[in-house]
Amino acid sequence: MDKSWIKLNDFTSDEYVNGVRSFMRFSYKNMPHKDKWLCPCGRCLNQSLYPPNLVKLHLLTHGIDVTYSEWTHHGETSDIHAENHNSHGHMDETFEEEQLLEDLNLGRRNFDNYDPENTDVCYDDFNDTPDLIPDDEMDKFQKLLKDTQRKLYPGCSQSLLSFLVKLLNIKVLNRMTNKCYDMIISLFKEYLPDGDIIPPSFYEARKVLTGIGLGYELIHACKNDCILFWKEHESLENCPVCKESRWKVNDAKRKKIPHKILRYFPLKPRLQRLFMSKKTASDMRWHANRKIGSDDTMVHPSDSVAWKDFDKQYPWFGQDPRNIRLGFATDGFNPFGNMNNSYSIWPVILAVYNLPPWQCMKEPYLMLSLLIPGPRSPGKDIDVYLRPLIEELKELWVGVITRDAESGECFRLHAAILWTIHDLPAYSDISGHQTKGYCACPKCSMNTPSRRLRSKIGYLDNRRFLPRYHPYRKSLKFNGKIESGSKPRELNVDEILAQLKEVENVKLGKHSGNTKRKRSSQQSCWKKKSILFELPYWSKLKLRHNLDVMHIEKNICDNIIGTILDVDGKSKDTEKARLDLKDMGIRSELHLKTLDGAKANKDGKVRFLKPRAIYTLSQKDRQGFCQFLKAVKFPDGYAANISSRVSIKDGKITGLKSHDCHVLLQRLLPVGMRGFLNKDVLNAITELSSFFRQLCSRTLKLDVLDDLEKKIPVILCKLEMIFPPAFFDVMVHLSLHLANEAKLGGPVHYRWMYPIERSLGNYKGMVRNKARPEGSIAEAYIVKESLNFCSMYLHGTETIFNRVERNPDGEEHPNATLSVFKSKIRVFGETKYTQLKREDRSALHWFVLNNCPEIEIYLREHEEELKLENSIGWETRQKKEFALWFENRIKELRRIRSPEVSDELLALASGPHFQISRCSGCIVEGVKYLTRERDSRRLTQNSGVSTESIHKGKTIKFYGVLEDVIELSYVDNFRCVLFSCKWFDLQRHKPVKIDDDFTSINVSKLWYTSDPYVLANQVTQVFYVSDTKLGGDWKVVQISQHRHLFDPSLFKPNVRKELDMNDAYQQENCAYIQVEENNNEIGSVVRDDEAPLEVEISERVINPRTNNQIEGEEYEEEEDDTLGEEYGSSDEEASQAYVDSDLEYE
Repeated sequence: MDKSWIKLNDFTSDEYVNGVRSFMRFSYKNMPHKDKWLCPCGRCLNQSLYPPNLVKLHLLTHGIDVTYSEWTHHGETSDIHAENHNSHGHMDETFEEEQLLEDLNLGRRNFDNYDPENTDVCYDDFNDTPDLIPDDEMDKFQKLLKDTQRKLYPGCSQSLLSFLVKLLNIKVLNRMTNKCYDMIISLFKEYLPDGDIIPPSFYEARKVLTGIGLGYELIHACKNDCILFWKEHESLENCPVCKESRWKVNDAKRKKIPHKILRYFPLKPRLQRLFMSKKTASDMRWHANRKIGSDDTMVHPSDSVAWKDFDKQYPWFGQDPRNIRLGFATDGFNPFGNMNNSYSIWPVILAVYNLPPWQCMKEPYLMLSLLIPGPRSPGKDIDVYLRPLIEELKELWVGVITRDAESGECFRLHAAILWTIHDLPAYSDISGHQTKGYCACPKCSMNTPSRRLRSKIGYLDNRRFLPRYHPYRKSLKFNGKIESGSKPRELNVDEILAQLKEVENVKLGKHSGNTKRKRSSQQSCWKKKSILFELPYWSKLKLRHNLDVMHIEKNICDNIIGTILDVDGKSKDTEKARLDLKDMGIRSELHLKTLDGAKANKDGKVRFLKPRAIYTLSQKDRQGFCQFLKAVKFPDGYAANISSRVSIKDGKITGLKSHDCHVLLQRLLPVGMRGFLNKDVLNAITELSSFFRQLCSRTLKLDVLDDLEKKIPVILCKLEMIFPPAFFDVMVHLSLHLANEAKLGGPVHYRWMYPIERSLGNYKGMVRNKARPEGSIAEAYIVKESLNFCSMYLHGTETIFNRVERNPDGEEHPNATLSVFKSKIRVFGETKYTQLKREDRSALHWFVLNNCPEIEIYLREHEEELKLENSIGWETRQKKEFALWFENRIKELRRIRSPEVSDELLALASGPHFQISRCSGCIVEGVKYLTRERDSRRLTQNSGVSTESIHKGKTIKFYGVLEDVIELSYVDNFRCVLFSCKWFDLQRHKPVKIDDDFTSINVSKLWYTSDPYVLANQVTQVFYVSDTKLGGDWKVVQISQHRHLFDPSLFKPNVRKELDMNDAYQQENCAYIQVEENNNEIGSVVRDDEAPLEVEISERVINPRTNNQIEGEEYEEEEDDTLGEEYGSSDEEASQAYVDSDLEYE
């Protein structure tokens, strides 16, 4: 056998690779039953055992031992055995380079001819079949192998690949510019020995990683969004629809430049990569391997009705938990951050729902699939750009052969889109259903309860969603009529498909001949048939498109804040709104009053008196509410500093972000308005706040969602009796359908736009070349994607998967088993050491012993002894005597070598040292606590604490503030952290319950001053805001559910979740809400404490033209570019989306 290849130095040459193959065939033949072989590579030197596939990878990476000419360890017989070598090359323990290459090599195999029923073939064996994937991909991988053996400089033990992966990881993680990277490399090269091979620039370094990255495809598009020059149109020079040239520059002297380029990131290899590595392959089964409490509880999309129904419709799909469910999301954004420059890029992002909650919807697992170019929004023509993705999804429905690194087997991977995620304008573009006009609600469709108002369309008649005999149906205060209409019925699939037949032949594109189309003889709410219906399963999905809770909350909060504070341009209580009331014949006390003898002035305007309504605040009250917001302090990481957006002098709030509105609506409005708003208005807003608070919980229950679905129509009816009709735009109406969608789709945080908008912000940060924003994003994305994959194999350095927590915990004692010693607690701040007096030490020692459940048996034993002596006053005697009794008892057991006495128990019994440390801060399980004194100097509030304890035989909640953090030290380095708190007296002033989540307490008096201690792991964090109604020392308690913490029951043992402080605030569990359902209607809606406001109104507004026709024979389908731009701004929600814009399609 020819073994001359052993001496070759080029491990990527054909001769060497063929030699390795001959060695593998020889070894398989002579050692057919061995699972592991001695590895003869240049590093292992036949000293380590590995599976055959890893042996081959070592040989291709490190070369074979040149002295191993007789393969005695691999089946070749010889009288002379090769000498064992003990020298080993230095291994980089911080980078699993070999494991990375093994996973890449196995995952890159071509399984096109794989037969899943043929179990005789093992594709982990590196024989000659199956063939590797195309030559260009193999060339990239061979180059990567070569880079692993290239050392940075002569004499260095580290490879080029290891160095670049670590350095580029730092660049991406810290958003280092390319120029900064090049300057650092230039500095490195000045101090490195001659002969280094470090690429001199980021551009050159990026080429090294081409064997890891997955790349993307460039597809030319028509300038009018008519077609893609792809597949059958690939060779065309002009668009066959609009006849426009494909090229923006078509000069023989210069390179041809197309008008538009779609960047497509193939999906199949990206999904296969999730199973390529053992580090993610196991997580892809999480949804099937976990257990939940009950069938009516939902904590993940896999608990939802839509998921389970899909498994029922397609049992074969659900049988393999590795089959992937995807969420389809899209939205537009301006890459320049300057809204005066109209430019809109539309990424299409796919979310993988197989993953656990702490990975699902997080950045490394949100896949960019399409990058639709600007400058204009694609609008309804987005289907043109979705064509490549839809074709690949059809292939994934059939299945693609994939290797599972977890099991080592090959399987057929299937994938399906479960639903889409977007804001309301994109809802129309993706689904094809109108989201403006009289049929704007996609759920009610043609039965949308809407009516024409003076300046817009109002979505009223919320009474139709009430039970048939509800008393509100008979009231005349809504529109002057009794409501007998039934709840609009959602269309079934057959009805939708029947309606879509009318728009099946709609031509896409923005060319001049495609701006108008004849209105159908039969009214329709559809403008096209979505390309998603080409997916074989799409029509059978329970929930195809999601209503975005984030934008609905934002718009409702803007409506409330704008109207209550009477903000110009945002208030719904306009003069036209008062004329709407007159047109409907309701609330006559709010109608505009004509001034006696008032006539139109030379500008054609007439003066009126506008009565003050109960839902608007006076200037003094507005300033009081703004003062309340200005004083609010949130816990660390809870929310943004809303006080910076408040102007007390003007009584205004400006520049609110989506999450600001989220927190305002759910947490602050019900509390802050208590002292200013009319009771009826306040109750309705409080109930609406409670609805969204429960709806957005991380854990949902079906019975609670059923209750929410019944309560929200009542809440909106109350609002309808208060606010003017213009208040009720389509976003307010859509809240009626949110509870039902939650029942179908599960928790809303897997279906709202917060994580998508964060991704758009990341893409915006990738734009380095503003002349080519799409190209900048695409190139930066594939580099980041490659490094995310490599980061899983890095250790000992910070990566996107193990970033340092915002509030890192302390180290747990390695031998701790008792609860008082076991918690991960880290104290910080200035440390002061204090020498305890004996009585103080005894008090602290007793407290720790009394709160250690593991020694309960000893407490009961001592209690029985005391009762035998004298049953009167045994509690006081135990408090004084137990510590000494317990210490003697444990030492006696230790003397006789009882197995129940450990070193830890002996340390506890011996008591703490007399010297203790006092600190001003403490981290407990990721939550930061600060002492009241330190907290007073900060913009956040981290000193509020709450705990449950016994008071007069009953378990109650205690509320207080942290005064001191005390660390007790014991022998063998065991420690226990206590909080010394001031507890507010809840007996002298009884707490006032506002609703199920808010309680107001008086903080002027304290109790339990002689018993201030509590274990640090026994408290939960709360924060206090002023009670604007009771005033003085009354504070409203707010529970602080931290955004970055998950329910520990979801985790496997020893598995640490990833933290994301950017998650939107949510409470953990949902609960029933209290909504007053009685016959009492809203009383007077006029404020009698303020004089009416004098206003001027144009005569044309008072007496509009009667021929304001809406239903014409033709209508123009205008693109929603402006609205799309607003929703795609640097802040996701834009400034004034959906404000009086419902008629734009008319």
